[in-house]
Amino acid sequence: MTAMATTEQEQGAERARTDRPTALLARPAAGERVLNVPGAPVESRRQLLVKLCWMLLWMFYLVYPIKDLAGGRHGTVGTVAGAVALAAFLASYLSLVIFRSSNGDWWRGTYPLTALMGLIALGTSVGFGGEWLGLFTYLSVTVGAVLPVRFALAGVASVTALLAAVALGTVHSPASLGALALPTFLSGAAMTGLQRLVGTMRELREAREVAAHLAAAEERLRLARDMHDLLGHSLSLITLKSELAGRFMDAGKEEQARAQVSDIEQVARQSLTDVRSAISGYRKPSLSVELAAARTALATTGVTLEAPSTLTEEHPGLGGPEAETLAWALREAVTNVVRHAEGATLCTVALDETWDGEGSRFAVLEVMDNGRGPGKSGPGNGLTGLDERLSLVGGRLETDTGRHGKGFKVRALVPLGVSPGRP
Repeated sequence: MTAMATTEQEQGAERARTDRPTALLARPAAGERVLNVPGAPVESRRQLLVKLCWMLLWMFYLVYPIKDLAGGRHGTVGTVAGAVALAAFLASYLSLVIFRSSNGDWWRGTYPLTALMGLIALGTSVGFGGEWLGLFTYLSVTVGAVLPVRFALAGVASVTALLAAVALGTVHSPASLGALALPTFLSGAAMTGLQRLVGTMRELREAREVAAHLAAAEERLRLARDMHDLLGHSLSLITLKSELAGRFMDAGKEEQARAQVSDIEQVARQSLTDVRSAISGYRKPSLSVELAAARTALATTGVTLEAPSTLTEEHPGLGGPEAETLAWALREAVTNVVRHAEGATLCTVALDETWDGEGSRFAVLEVMDNGRGPGKSGPGNGLTGLDERLSLVGGRLETDTGRHGKGFKVRALVPLGVSPGRP
């Protein structure tokens, strides 16, 4: 019953997340700092100011109602009322951007401000004329952003239909209706598509976190299985021989008891050796585990990791020591990005093959960021140690600047053996 109730609660929470209106800017997963991507939250006043400046670039549709008010054909009272309505409309629009960007997916003022924008757009278009129909474009974008994804497109279509009805009721002819309705519908539909994209990116971030947790859990399960297999038999044997030694001592058979104690010592020493070997194997890094750890480490510093899904698959011809060395190289290269890549927002990881001049085949792990680069500083202890580790397996380390002379690139090369089915 408890498991069933927990499952129902999780399904209800998932439905609630799906039905909740998507934000103008969706938040990333907890503890993750994402920059320069759609759906990133504002984290400072500077970012908010930049966002508002971009939003103000799309205010050119307001030129027509401003020119209409400046013409003076509505009288003093009408001009003041139109100016107040236009200011309220703009303030509502910017408030949705500011507060929803700061408060996440849901803000209690979302629907009231959207309704106020609709009333202002309808009232001004009917009262002042067709020059105010451009307000419906902003209303369409807002509806496409604040409504749930499954209702957003229908809401945009409703706003477009309302625009068409108001336009036909004013001085506009059916021939010119397309020039008004088409931008209104396309703007709202584009915002709806953007919200779907933001939702997909959020799901991908959550899937990456789940993959990292699963990789760690798989390693813990492997260690638990190894410890059970190693210690279960040994401890059972030690228990039986201890009981047997006690019986021999009670019967006065000291030689047989001493032999059992000697066997217990040997079993204990062998168990200790097996445990140390298992722990040593557990501590060996792998590309899948290091990639999951790298993604988490880079996310905390605002760097997005891009890596192909085939990176964690078994590479033909790559031996155990070489694969372990590449995992160490990935760990050290990511650590170098976290510590020294100032201004970096993207880190790419790739695994490929290459041949040298003598015909030897190498696996190449490439880690590159888009930061400011190393400058004039030489390689640190981490890269020096990595070069030594690569040389032990016959590999080498190469460093260079990234694309277009920006950032830093690390290439770790290890030799490949002959893969099955290939000469």
